[in-house]
Amino acid sequence: MDAARSLLISVIIPHLDQLDSLEACLVSLEAQTLDKSLFEIIVVDNGSKCGLEELISRHSLVRLFYEGTPGPGPARNLGAAKAAGEIYCFIDADCRAHRDWLSAALRALNSLPAGTILGGDVQIWREDTRAWSGIQAYESIFGYRQKLHVEYYGFSGSGNLAVRKADFHRVGPFRGIEIAEDKEWGMRARARGLTFKYISNMIVYHPARPSLRQLCTQWDRLIQHALTMDRKRKHWRVFWLGRALAVSGSPLLDVLEVMKSDRIDGLSARFRALAVLIIIRCYRAWRMITVLWGPRRGIVWNRDIAIDIAERE
Repeated sequence: MDAARSLLISVIIPHLDQLDSLEACLVSLEAQTLDKSLFEIIVVDNGSKCGLEELISRHSLVRLFYEGTPGPGPARNLGAAKAAGEIYCFIDADCRAHRDWLSAALRALNSLPAGTILGGDVQIWREDTRAWSGIQAYESIFGYRQKLHVEYYGFSGSGNLAVRKADFHRVGPFRGIEIAEDKEWGMRARARGLTFKYISNMIVYHPARPSLRQLCTQWDRLIQHALTMDRKRKHWRVFWLGRALAVSGSPLLDVLEVMKSDRIDGLSARFRALAVLIIIRCYRAWRMITVLWGPRRGIVWNRDIAIDIAERE
């Protein structure tokens, strides 16, 4: 049998100008407990200014492709089109995989029926585990709420997603950068009768944002994605304004979650998490209100490309 056809898992990684992070991601994948003969790694570059060839040459399991359409969704789609495996495992270039990540995904899929899609845990990576920054503490609790997303909202973030090849193609490709592509893909999956399962020991690690400014920038993008979807609803402005007001008061409801969370430790870390929580929720509410009457904004993907949301609607 051809070696490529015997591969069980294809790991698919979209990449954009994150060489150091991608290197750490690839090293973590090469340290997997799953036998290396059972998986391949596909990196799809999406418009980087840096050259990847030297880095990729140091990792024998990796195949490199290039996708010109901006956005992680189109990059993942090309990776899926080139994949040799019967299972697709998606991870982001700035993440690191737990040593048992692929083994946990394989065990879970082997024990679950066809039509089941896996979403795993995303934890915050800390180089220095002796102390918590406020952003690290906040994001450890609120940054990647995969269990909530999978079990309540019915979708998984695409930075830790495993799906059989047949089920992926049954749902169809991810959409582009103008929307939250993982959420929209999950909605289509459920509409086609597929189900999501949260796997707690299928773990990847993501670094916390290095500053409040970058955390706010992330929310700018998420707010724009949500706005694009909500504009299709009748009386969307009333709904949007009510949602903004609810966000501004929501820290009061989350105090107990912060104080009881097992994702962080120490009273100092909890107070820091609460401080960042209040700042971010107030910022989100303010941005949601200002975009109601401000000009429609595009989403910047890299130095040269901005997607005009208004043109895509």
